Amino acid sequence: MGQKKDLTGSEKSKIVRYLAEGCSSLKIAKLLKRDHRTIKRFIQNSQQGRKKRVEKPRRKITAHELRKVKRAAAKMPLATSLAIFQSCNITGVPKSTRCAILRDVAKVRKAERRPPLNKTHKLKRQDWAKKYLKTDFSKVLWTDEMRVSLDGPDGWARGWIGKGQRAPVPLRRQQGGGGVLVWAGIIKDELVGPFRVEDGVKLNSQSYCQFLEDTFFKQWYKKKSASFKKNMIFMQDNAPSHASKYSTAWLARKGIKEEKLMTWPPCSPDLNPIENLWSIIKCEIYKEGKQYTSLNSVWEAVVAAARNVDGEQIKTLTESMDGRLLSVLAKKGGYIGR
Repeated sequence: MGQKKDLTGSEKSKIVRYLAEGCSSLKIAKLLKRDHRTIKRFIQNSQQGRKKRVEKPRRKITAHELRKVKRAAAKMPLATSLAIFQSCNITGVPKSTRCAILRDVAKVRKAERRPPLNKTHKLKRQDWAKKYLKTDFSKVLWTDEMRVSLDGPDGWARGWIGKGQRAPVPLRRQQGGGGVLVWAGIIKDELVGPFRVEDGVKLNSQSYCQFLEDTFFKQWYKKKSASFKKNMIFMQDNAPSHASKYSTAWLARKGIKEEKLMTWPPCSPDLNPIENLWSIIKCEIYKEGKQYTSLNSVWEAVVAAARNVDGEQIKTLTESMDGRLLSVLAKKGGYIGR
C-alpha cells in the first residue's frame, strides 16, 4: 500500500486507542490501511512533544546608544525602526531587536487626522477658553456639517468571521459613490435637525445663509419663545461660508450678533461637542460594514440614527464643555481628547 494523505483526526484517535491496547505500529498500519512509515512518524512526533522555543540573546546596545535612539524617535515621528537606528549610526541590529528596544521608549501610532496647532492657534484657544469659562453652555447651540458617503469611512468594516468563512467583498466606487451633506445642531438636551443640504449645492456664503433660512430659522428657530431667542448663543466654526462678512451681516440682521454669536478658535474640532454626535451617528449607520446603494437610502439611515440619540446622550455632550475648557487651559491650548 502506498503513502496517502495526512492522518485525519479520527485516525489519530484510533492510533492512540490501539497503542493503549498494546498494538504494534505495524498492526495499527494494517488496521487503518495506512503506510507503516506514516504511523511510525506520528507516534515518534507525539512522544517527542512540543519543542520549547529557545530565546536568542539580543544584540545589546549601550546606554549612550539608547539615549540616541530615544532622541531620534522623538525627532522622527512615524519613522521605521530601521530609519531611526540608521540615523543614530547603529548597525547590525536585526529588526526584532530594534522593535523590542523601541517598545521600551516609544509606541506605534497612526498619523492623526487633525490640523496641526501652531503657537498662535494655541494662544487663541486659551483666550477662547478664558472668555467663555463662566458661560452657561445649556444656552449655546452647537452646529456643524457632516458628509456621509455610500461606502462609509475606509477601514471601518472590521469584525469577527467564523472559521471556514470568507470575508465579504465590499463594493468599491470612486469617491465613495458620492455623498450627502448634513447640517445639525445640539442645545442642552435637544437635537436640531438633521437637515439635508440639497444635492449638488456647494455651500458658499449665499447658499449657506439661504439653507439656514429654509431649515433652521423656518422649521425650528421661529417656534421658540422670545426669551429663548434672547438668551441663545449661536456657535459655528470658521469655515469660509460661515465666517465671511456676508454671512456675519446676514446673521446680524436675524438678531444673532455680538455676544449672541460665539467666536471660535482656529483648528478646534475637538472643542465642538457635536463632533461626538457625528461619531455616534456614523457608528450606527456603518455598523457591520453597511453600505448603501443610493443617496436617499443613506440619508434615511442618518435620520433614523439621529432619532435613536436620546436627550440624555445629547445632554452629556453639551455638559462636557466645562471640562473641555479646563482641559484646554491645562494643556496650554493643546488638543484635548474627545
